[in-house]
Amino acid sequence: MSLHIEIEHHRTAIIVRLKGELDHHTAETVKLRMEEALNKSNVNHMILSFKELSFMDSSGLGVILGRYKQIKARDGRLVVCDLNPAVHRLLEMSGLFKIVSTYDNEKQALGSLEAVS
Repeated sequence: MSLHIEIEHHRTAIIVRLKGELDHHTAETVKLRMEEALNKSNVNHMILSFKELSFMDSSGLGVILGRYKQIKARDGRLVVCDLNPAVHRLLEMSGLFKIVSTYDNEKQALGSLEAVS
């Protein structure tokens, strides 16, 4: 299965919606698209929406951690939302929840970032 990447530039954050599978076949493309969006934008926050993400492996964790570091260097926040149980468990087991906040949906995630902007 492939991966579809949708990027929306919002006033306070970049919203990245991933649909399909984030694995070693697609991780580099996702990384490059996210970096490009950050470099073209003057906002410092990013929301990763996994509502339609069906699978993620350790390559996906690497993409998230890399973008976290990039955004933190800009004094921004990276948050995730719309996690399915399998992806939630992967993020929990990896320890990413210690550094990345999670929200039930994009509206909550966006609200959390607007409160700090």
